[in-house]
Amino acid sequence: MTTHGITGTLLYTGEPAEKMHGSKVVHGLRGYYDEADAIVSFHPFYMLPLCNTARWDTQCGAYYSKVYSFLCDEPETWQLSSADPHSPIPASHSAARAPGANLALTQMLTSSRSMLDSMLPATGGWSFTDAILTDGQATADNLPQRVARVQFSWRTPDIEMAEHVLAILDRNATAAAMMAHCSVEERWVARSRPGRTNHVLAQALYDNLAEVGPPVYGSKAVALAQEVQRNLGVEVSENPFLPETERLIEPQEAERQLREQMPAWQRNWTSDDYVEMSHYAPLVRFYVSRPALASAPGAGPYPGWVMNALGGMPELIAPTILTAGKTISGMFLDLFTSPDVLAQAKEEYESRIAKEPMPALLPADFAAPVDLPWPDYRVDRGSGRRCW
Repeated sequence: MTTHGITGTLLYTGEPAEKMHGSKVVHGLRGYYDEADAIVSFHPFYMLPLCNTARWDTQCGAYYSKVYSFLCDEPETWQLSSADPHSPIPASHSAARAPGANLALTQMLTSSRSMLDSMLPATGGWSFTDAILTDGQATADNLPQRVARVQFSWRTPDIEMAEHVLAILDRNATAAAMMAHCSVEERWVARSRPGRTNHVLAQALYDNLAEVGPPVYGSKAVALAQEVQRNLGVEVSENPFLPETERLIEPQEAERQLREQMPAWQRNWTSDDYVEMSHYAPLVRFYVSRPALASAPGAGPYPGWVMNALGGMPELIAPTILTAGKTISGMFLDLFTSPDVLAQAKEEYESRIAKEPMPALLPADFAAPVDLPWPDYRVDRGSGRRCW
């Protein structure tokens, strides 16, 4: 830009907590994207049809994530007549005590899991996951557990489906709390809208990707991949990579193949946190293949660590990085130097908003729940200090 006198402002964002949509929702509400004219979002990928292409019509869907905290703050009011009047210790080990927070959590987990078949249709791509947070376990066996927390996350094709799951979970939480003599507090982690499509940017991006070409793996990359196969006892392949990783697929063809895997009524597929940015400016989401090995005959799928290992070897991951970097650079040059492309993208963006408004799902002052006791990710072996 400096050398060739190209004017404009380039912003780079790399944001944390991607799996839980933990930052882009907050940053959108805080106005981080308000001045953007266009946004390019990249993700390495290895599965058809989203391999070396741009998304066309089918974007990622809604994502909701919520923590339910069960609090047993008044265990003494559980059943006053249950205490032994002759015991000098009101909370003796033989007394009937309040069930406590752990019971509320297990009831919430069990009831919500058992109702999955009743939440949403068996067809269509949606998922439901849980995580138990780490505080509140009382170690004195004559004390009810004071607090227990469970996080539920669900990914659905649209907001209506996400709201239906939410209504069931809220009802289950109320019932579980009443059963265990607890109160319940609710805390949002994220609440994301489905993504907005922009055909103008998608086509312009793919044109740049086609000019760059797909990743190409050289002899050193092949040798490393073969070494992985050899160490696993798998028959070594002359070309060990999935053929799709070295091919382009046009966005319209990728869309056609993606639709074959979905019910006709389903508009969006899976969930990722880029979606929130698409509500503040025209956005294109594109994918460049990361190294992935083709399954050997009769051997079945590779262990999950193989993909991670391949991503950590420069000879294997560099083709992904170079292809993506050149594509992004070309796309930004188009946006800086071709006003018509940007104007058309903005026109499409505005028309889609007018046709289907989707206001933010959380208040403007929403704060990320960074204070909650998330699971341990690292323990310093010297000091014993935990990092959440």
